[in-house]
Amino acid sequence: MPKQKKTPLIRILISIRRWELLLLVGLVLLGALGYALYNRLFANTSMEIVDSLGGNIFPSAILATATSDENFILPCDTPYVGTPSSLIGVKVHSRTRNTRIRVEVAETPFFRRSVSEFVLPRPWTEYVVYPDIVWNYGALRANVQATPVSVVIQAQVGHHREREKVRTFSVRSINECLLGYYRPYDNGKQRRFIDRRQLFAAYVNEDNPQIDQVLREALNTRIINRFVGYQGDSATVVRQVYALWNVLQRRGFKYSSISNSSFSSGVVAAQRVRTFDDALASSQINCLDGSVLMASLMRAINIVPILVRLPRHMFVGFYTDREMRHANYLETTMVGNVNLDDYFPDEKLDSTMAHRTKNEASLLTFNKAMEYAQNNMRRYDKFFKNNTVGYTLLPITSEVRRKIQPIGK
Repeated sequence: MPKQKKTPLIRILISIRRWELLLLVGLVLLGALGYALYNRLFANTSMEIVDSLGGNIFPSAILATATSDENFILPCDTPYVGTPSSLIGVKVHSRTRNTRIRVEVAETPFFRRSVSEFVLPRPWTEYVVYPDIVWNYGALRANVQATPVSVVIQAQVGHHREREKVRTFSVRSINECLLGYYRPYDNGKQRRFIDRRQLFAAYVNEDNPQIDQVLREALNTRIINRFVGYQGDSATVVRQVYALWNVLQRRGFKYSSISNSSFSSGVVAAQRVRTFDDALASSQINCLDGSVLMASLMRAINIVPILVRLPRHMFVGFYTDREMRHANYLETTMVGNVNLDDYFPDEKLDSTMAHRTKNEASLLTFNKAMEYAQNNMRRYDKFFKNNTVGYTLLPITSEVRRKIQPIGK
């Protein structure tokens, strides 16, 4: 029987000694491992678009902090380069020491195209890079309903150009105030709540052009002759605040309990607030709207207001002296057409209102609104002193204004 003819490959393998064969296999495996490592560190950095707010963009927070140097939104991970206030970042792996990265963000209706360049100092490290976002502030201010937007980012890490990445964000309504967000601890498992309720100050708008008209109407009531801020005594300060209260009642403001945001997320907490323009146009206020509206008018006449936040409620206070040592408080929900017996059931106040003039009824509700708010302050005083979560005193001072600007509309 004829011998089976051996193929050239079999002849080569037979001619190679065993140790040489093992060396050859080892070199092949080493090459495959090196190629995989190269792809991991140099050819593929697995770029990912990330943010700290669960894919949400809050125009009110951007507008309020546009001129501030503070990072109200902390970076979603460390280490990072750039400014976390840009909100939108990309997660990449550095290749070598001082790796250069170029990030290009495509244009959307809410921001222009931008190109940013950074240096990643440490080698073989995962970074979050925050490129410059050139916001369209007019579009942000005009956004009154949650709107999806596709964010497209292209990055070049070293000499390697990453594949284009796309992620859809939700641009929230200008009326949604960011209360805070959850951020993981360093162990990545537990979460802590980052409180940002100071952003309520953004809805206090003492620069609104409609304020002049409201102040003229208040002067026409003859309750005061002029607004002097703290140039008079504490009684003069209270009288000026009453003049503002009176004119809102004359405008027929009504209490509206609509305050909850339609927004729901396990990452962020938000609250719906009417802007100054919205409140004047609708003549409707809830506890939040009424508080920021009154605070706007107080700031306009150089009286320092205080936003008092309780769980599920807010009212306003004001300092009665320039040194800010003494304060009165005001339950703003009582500015509307309310049943006073709901607030003071033991006094049966509604039965005494029938024969009062409008000014007499207005002064009575103002005094009772101060009494009711003062009682609440005494009731919850220990919670404010202990910095209990959900209990916040936010004076709208010049220092606060340097950090948080009015958003306007």
